[in-house]
Amino acid sequence: MSINSKKHMRAHNLSIGTRLARFAAVAALGALALAGCSGGSTTEQNPVPDRPTAGADYVGPGAANDDIQAFRNEFWTNIRGADRCGGCHNATGQSPSFARSDDVNQAYQQATGIVNRENPSLSTLVAKVAGGHNCWRGDPSACASDLTRWITAWVGATGTGGKQITLLEPEPVNPGAGKRLEATPPSGMGWPAVYALLNQHCSGCHQSNSATQQSPFFAADDINEAYLAAIPKINVNTPEQSRFVVRLGQENHNCWTASCTTDAQVMLQAIRQMAADIPAPVPPAGALSKALKLYDGTVASGGNRYEANMIALYEFKTGSGNIAYDTSGVAPAADLELSVPGVEWVGGWGINIRSGRAKTFGAPSRKFHDLIKATGEYSIEAWVTPGNVTQEDARIISYSGSTTVRNFTMGQNLYNYEFAARSSETDANGMPKLITDDDAERLQASLQHVVMTFDPINGRRIYVNGEYTGDLDSAGGGTLEAWDNTFALYMGNEASGDRQWQGVLRLVAVYNRALNLQQIKQNFEAGVGQKFFLLFGVSELVNMPKAYIMFEATQYDSYGYLFTNPKFISLDGTAMPGSIPLKSMRIGVNGAEAPVGQAYRLIDTTINDQLYSAATGQLISSVGTIIPSEQGPDFDQFFLCFDRIGTRTDEACTRYAVGIKPDMVGSTGVSDIGVKLFDAINATMSSITGVPENNAKVKATYANVRQSLPAVNDIGGYLSSHQTSLAQLALQYCNVLMDTPDLRTSFFTGATVDFGQPLTTNNVLNTNGQNVVNQLFTKIVGSADSQPNNTEFVSDVRPLIESLCDSDLPLNVPADQKNLACGTVNQRTGVNRTVEVIKAACGAALGSAATLVQ
Repeated sequence: MSINSKKHMRAHNLSIGTRLARFAAVAALGALALAGCSGGSTTEQNPVPDRPTAGADYVGPGAANDDIQAFRNEFWTNIRGADRCGGCHNATGQSPSFARSDDVNQAYQQATGIVNRENPSLSTLVAKVAGGHNCWRGDPSACASDLTRWITAWVGATGTGGKQITLLEPEPVNPGAGKRLEATPPSGMGWPAVYALLNQHCSGCHQSNSATQQSPFFAADDINEAYLAAIPKINVNTPEQSRFVVRLGQENHNCWTASCTTDAQVMLQAIRQMAADIPAPVPPAGALSKALKLYDGTVASGGNRYEANMIALYEFKTGSGNIAYDTSGVAPAADLELSVPGVEWVGGWGINIRSGRAKTFGAPSRKFHDLIKATGEYSIEAWVTPGNVTQEDARIISYSGSTTVRNFTMGQNLYNYEFAARSSETDANGMPKLITDDDAERLQASLQHVVMTFDPINGRRIYVNGEYTGDLDSAGGGTLEAWDNTFALYMGNEASGDRQWQGVLRLVAVYNRALNLQQIKQNFEAGVGQKFFLLFGVSELVNMPKAYIMFEATQYDSYGYLFTNPKFISLDGTAMPGSIPLKSMRIGVNGAEAPVGQAYRLIDTTINDQLYSAATGQLISSVGTIIPSEQGPDFDQFFLCFDRIGTRTDEACTRYAVGIKPDMVGSTGVSDIGVKLFDAINATMSSITGVPENNAKVKATYANVRQSLPAVNDIGGYLSSHQTSLAQLALQYCNVLMDTPDLRTSFFTGATVDFGQPLTTNNVLNTNGQNVVNQLFTKIVGSADSQPNNTEFVSDVRPLIESLCDSDLPLNVPADQKNLACGTVNQRTGVNRTVEVIKAACGAALGSAATLVQ
């Protein structure tokens, strides 16, 4: 593209910027995602369970000391049953006899050799069960989690109630040159042969239009859609390790003949042909770190979490099936039953709720009632990613019987979190709710840590991302005598099934104590999901012992990895870096640099003794980035490449090497297109709207997004995170503009705009709406040759206004959600809908390239 084709570039960027801002605007307006009211739902009842009595029948010698007594109470009682370890590792059975029932002291002596007191998760016993040995539940990882928790409770937690993480040195491996599956299928016949097998034998489930649909849809009717879904299941470097082959040959899954071994060989041959169609890879070159796979890292999940008084924990590790296990170790285990296919597993630990719900089943649900009522206080903790900010009256987590009776509920209403809780000070439905402040917009469609607590003194409190929201409970505290013990715990919906919430849950925990701010901050900082510390060795590049670039990495979802917070660190506590230059760091995958997500390519810093700490290293960047998955976490190999690190200079990275400088034709080689910097962007928006930069709301938003706005003029350094922050700032300027009568009158001077009348007629832009669009164009875009013209501008903004002014509302819309058509007052917000829609259109224009590019 010619660097002087500014008009085309800016028109294209306006369209992109408008669309991104449109999403934010639609979210801000909560665009018409209406839920019906239902007041007559019946209450679901659960049977009353028997209380656990494990260990009560022991008649052997008493514990010889306090540690053995802790062993008995926290660990031995839980594992000595005949259906668990006691079935074999008893007094007359297999050695070691750590589950013997005749003498707790001898059992203790046997257990000390298979338990790691410093790091319980690394215990020999845990590793054995995690590998599938005699697991008493449906998932070995659930059994391993139970054992880890019981051992931790036995040996004693730290003063903060959590578990610590010790970094482990990885095996040094040089980056390899693996074959890679690109975004389009290989040109040969291998993929069509693989697809033919999948489409013929797997389409009963792995198609989106199947009655029993299961993702991924690698048997889709569209061969290209199927290919993208199949990529993580195919290993073109070691075809026999492909998931398709393993499922047939080793797991006997859905074999189409009487011989699964034969079917696996047919699939293997097709994948081998597919691999043969891919050209031999070019080995990576340059200043490269050592290489790692995700699972080569040190497990960081749940590090130093506060987990005292926890009575239920859902980490969603299983990854398949329809059961999510309660791994709190507190009996009875209140496992969740998932509505399949409406609830899907998410890579890196989590569930994605699209429809349906997850629900506790049977008697164990009563433990929430019994254990919480005994203390009179509780906490609900969740790592959530709401699917959008337009959901109203949606239930994230609910311990309830219907839409009218509950013990507690964590809910979403647009940008707000809601906490309904039954007590002596509220009614049977937990009303009145505690709701986060509208203006704060605490709930966002991003990964958030949410904790809701109740205690008799303070009542309800809500914490988001480690901070108390400051919202006060008007009902105050109270007692829990009125709690009902027949309710079930639901996630993603209500007992009645008509309060759907959509989004991702990555961890849910319930405590029978109210967590304090310090404990909540501790859990927020510990993070969530299948997280690892990846230590990329660079000792050979910097002449420093045990030197690494350490990333926090996780499988973000089924399609990508999140890399964040890179830091330089040495595992030799006596070593110091001196002065180590580091410039342009990139992340490579399977022998080549990732084509997107290179957020660290502009780094130019120095690792030095002044900033380096032997305990924590030196932070290189506080931003994160998403790297696409190619073959999945079992096979993808990562490495780092540098333009300069230490004395290694003038090195070429694997994919973005400059190579031979091309001749410039018809140009000086310097682009005349750039982007404004953060302060200039803020000043421009203030000048256009007339809203002062020191306005309280604008100032707060600017302070929040300033670091995510462009810091260099180079358009090549403009990232998607910049656009997201730009949209937030633009929407806030437009929000203040339209909420201030004098400012909006001044802005629309010269245009005939009636803010009390509709912008559309029969859902088509009318004269009033056209006048709004024309004035936005005049004030924000202008008529410069390099800018989009009015016709192009209208083609972007018009559909936004028409979609948000849709007056065709269903007849059964609840009373508090009526009057959402333009020209009427929204009864929920008390704001004229026309004004709300103009805010969205203004934000789309103000946050576009028209005000950014220079």
